[in-house]
Amino acid sequence: MSASDAHGHGHAGHTHGVSAGADRRWLSMALALISVFIVVETAIAVLAGSLALLSDAAHMLTDAISIVLALVAMRLSARPARGGYTFGLKRAEILSAHANGLTLILAAGWLGYEAVRRLLDPPEVTGWMVVATALVGIVVNLLATWCLSRANRSSLNVEGAYQHILNDLFAFIGTAVAGFVVLVTGYARADAIATLVVVGLMLKAGYGLLRDSGRIFLEAAPVGLDPDEVGDELAAAESVTEVHDLHIWTITSGEPALSAHVLVEPGGDCHRVRRDLDRMLAERHGLTHTTLQIDHADRLPPMPAGAHALTSVSAGHCRTSHGPVHHDGPHEH
Repeated sequence: MSASDAHGHGHAGHTHGVSAGADRRWLSMALALISVFIVVETAIAVLAGSLALLSDAAHMLTDAISIVLALVAMRLSARPARGGYTFGLKRAEILSAHANGLTLILAAGWLGYEAVRRLLDPPEVTGWMVVATALVGIVVNLLATWCLSRANRSSLNVEGAYQHILNDLFAFIGTAVAGFVVLVTGYARADAIATLVVVGLMLKAGYGLLRDSGRIFLEAAPVGLDPDEVGDELAAAESVTEVHDLHIWTITSGEPALSAHVLVEPGGDCHRVRRDLDRMLAERHGLTHTTLQIDHADRLPPMPAGAHALTSVSAGHCRTSHGPVHHDGPHEH
């Protein structure tokens, strides 16, 4: 008897200790703080002729944009699945994180160009205005960072906004140091050097966001979860003879998913195997969104020696597996 309809599809709640409503409140508070400071800092940067301050203002503008994107993505991802969007719009948060990474990279490119230009031909910088503004910026960014640290940072969407603001905090510290150097020594190139430090931080954060969001868009397995290891564990379970078409991916931050075709020895209890595998995946790997197709392995006609062999070609199923095949017992990948 085949049990190809034995189908485990678990949907456990994905809670992280912080509600979506609370996330939106914390992000809105951080956005208000940053927006007011951007206006003040831009005016002072123009008066002081400081590229470091202007770079901080530009970076903070990307911070504000990242928070706006995060808020919009939260609302979109909360919409229920309907029509052709069978997962809803959960990936909107990942798209937001990807956009945040791109804005960081692009802004870093522009600021890097301006910093090099000012290293070659440094303008006069008003040191005390740079220091005063940077110190206020440190306070504002500490408050904004604290607000976002209260939100759910396991979400790549929130983490993207958090990294923006955290890098700005470091940048303001560098700008304050540069301002002190200008005041004490008159070395105007310190301003451009501080800008290059900001650029390095922006490139690092931008690359991290693009890498992590790219893995999700390309359907890669979550970091720290080895599909070969999971496949071997499934194949080693009682009554299981083969596992193939194994796919592990991330729907959105904190929501990994798995699907696989599992073959059970003739006469095996497909329903029991499916329940056992679902339990094992949840307990060992935190995989609760699983879809397992369970079938009995077919017997081939008697071999010349009278032995019987198992094959993965099951009635109604594809003859070519999509990816590695995992068998019970030792084997090579």
